[in-house]
Amino acid sequence: MARPSGTRPPRATPLRAAARPERQKREARPEKIAAFRVGISAESRAAAFLIAKGFRILARRWKSPVGEIDIVARRRALLVFAEVKARGDLDEAAYSLKPRQQRRIAAAAEAWLAAHPDGSVRDIRFDAILVAPGKMPRHIPGAFEA
Repeated sequence: MARPSGTRPPRATPLRAAARPERQKREARPEKIAAFRVGISAESRAAAFLIAKGFRILARRWKSPVGEIDIVARRRALLVFAEVKARGDLDEAAYSLKPRQQRRIAAAAEAWLAAHPDGSVRDIRFDAILVAPGKMPRHIPGAFEA
């Protein structure tokens, strides 16, 4: 039987979803889930602490291809990129901010500034907020230089 002119022959159909092997979702390990929850809680405490100090939170857990910033906050012409560290005690949290992380945060801050140009920002600072159970968060302004 002849096909009408201008029609194409039927194409081979790709494998259907049912014929493909299904990927199995991995269950998250309980310790990973617990660490994630501790981190979210610490970031919430840190954000509330900054708000009490007169800052406005612009972003939380802001991700870029080069890194993540826990909190971006602003007070007047000051823009703060804050890294939140939660540990068993505040001293342990203070020592956990390594140079490699500082470089990653600085690179992510550059990405933030490129994505959110604002001529009214005159000062930029990298802070750390240390969180430990049963303690008030400790805010370290200018924790590192970029």
